[in-house]
Amino acid sequence: QVQLVESGGGLVQAGGSLRLSCAASGGIFRDYVMGWFRRAPGKEREFVAAINWRGDITDYTDSVKGRFTISRDNAKNTVYLQMNSLKPEETAVYYCAADFVPLGSDLSTYDRHYDYWGQGTQVTVSS
Repeated sequence: QVQLVESGGGLVQAGGSLRLSCAASGGIFRDYVMGWFRRAPGKEREFVAAINWRGDITDYTDSVKGRFTISRDNAKNTVYLQMNSLKPEETAVYYCAADFVPLGSDLSTYDRHYDYWGQGTQVTVSS
């Protein structure tokens, strides 16, 4: 059983930056593709970014490319999401997720493929 705990959310003005962290425990971190998803008020949860076990392959939803960066530190069992130039419409609860793909690089954008989820962290972007 893998436990995921997100942190780093908060209130930021439009154009500002936040760095989310997700600490994992209870499993072998490198066995998991890690992803970030978000759910805005009144909307379905959507894919944001994912990263393979080694950290050298990433994928992003089009709307965040060039502004968000996903990274991971396997020594610290932590995945990060650096978010720059934030927009008010990106106000959402951001979730960290783990997909069991041992030493794999198959990044999924579908939440149903992910096995474990954190509780989420609120990001609010004011205009």
